[in-house]
Amino acid sequence: MGMTMTQKILAKHSGNKYVAPGMLISAKVDMVLGNDITAPVAIKEFEKIGAEKVFDTEKIALVPDHFTPNKDIKSAEQVKLMRNFARKMGIKHFFEIGQMGVEHALLPELGLVTAGDLVIGADSHTCTYGALGAFSTGVGSTDMAAAMVTGEVWLKVPEAIKFNLIGKPGEWVSGKDIILHIIGQIGVDGALYKSMEFTGEGLEFLTMDDRFTIANMAIEAGAKNGIFEVDDETLKYIAEHSSKPYEVFTADSDAEYVREYTIDLSKIKPTVALPHLPENTRPVDEIGDIPIDQVVIGSCTNGRIEDMRIAAKILAGRKVHKNVRCIIIPATQNVWKQCLKEGLFDIFIEAGCAVSTPTCGPCLGGHMGILAEGERAVATTNRNFVGRMGHVKSEVYLASPAVAAASAVAGKIVSPAAIMD
Repeated sequence: MGMTMTQKILAKHSGNKYVAPGMLISAKVDMVLGNDITAPVAIKEFEKIGAEKVFDTEKIALVPDHFTPNKDIKSAEQVKLMRNFARKMGIKHFFEIGQMGVEHALLPELGLVTAGDLVIGADSHTCTYGALGAFSTGVGSTDMAAAMVTGEVWLKVPEAIKFNLIGKPGEWVSGKDIILHIIGQIGVDGALYKSMEFTGEGLEFLTMDDRFTIANMAIEAGAKNGIFEVDDETLKYIAEHSSKPYEVFTADSDAEYVREYTIDLSKIKPTVALPHLPENTRPVDEIGDIPIDQVVIGSCTNGRIEDMRIAAKILAGRKVHKNVRCIIIPATQNVWKQCLKEGLFDIFIEAGCAVSTPTCGPCLGGHMGILAEGERAVATTNRNFVGRMGHVKSEVYLASPAVAAASAVAGKIVSPAAIMD
């Protein structure tokens, strides 16, 4: 019986020639990740069991990104705990203000994860790295603590769903629209504890930033992980960002999938997820007249340079609506510098936007853009649950950077075409 991409990676890291869905395995990890919410809990558990050293000082990354720059005393204490632990243990990859970025944009950019890796992170959107052909998944803080000691993690091998991508996306359609379309089709539990495996001729039209966005939101369909077939685009990215050895795993021709979907990218329109679930999707031109109060363009989902460029393309020569607050958050320091170099900040500021240092901030209702009662936001983030960005009676609409920027100008949710025509 053949294996999928995910199953091959899990077999390799568990020392097995073959694994099947449902098997429990102990697998060696290539990277363990934690942030300023989850890592402090893991560190306390690490100390509670009396551990004196980590398994590998170069295979742990600590990235305080959720409440940084520290918004209050509690968040400052959280980061202080991480900082002291990193120094004590000699952890190489501790990234703070001035070096940090939103974790799931930062690690691929720095080349710390690559094809064939097994990565766990105490953050649900760790599944982002599947864009590189890695197995990556979110775990709890206690699992993170155990992995920091042993370098291993217990996993149940997931079943797989195959997504065959065909066709070429139309104008203004990006990875965000594609994954929102898919989640709208299969539901937020449509891939529950499954591996979402992406392949097909349509991959040639998807940039790496598109793929990071799609893999990032696999968890919003309930998936254990999302993973892309490695192609020339992937290998080019790896060559530009990483010096680590890598291994490409391809699915066997007789690999088994519990379901298969064919997604015609040419038929997908700019898509928005309405409150209060990512599955509540509609094409933007079917939404109607919905005025908004705030727009956030950033996050681990859509804070990369392509996202910044598309937002700038729409905002250039235009003004943010007088009733809208528009916040732009480049995901890493390198993205921030590239925006500066290309003059994108001039465009944003002249349009009336606020530009932030890298942070997760508003995505989880942390800071840098909290919503009040009754307010609506269009956000390029990944979740629109009740109270996600602030008051429980606020609303979050998930969209691409193109739709978000156009909506900021219009003062209501609109298609980019409505602004650019």
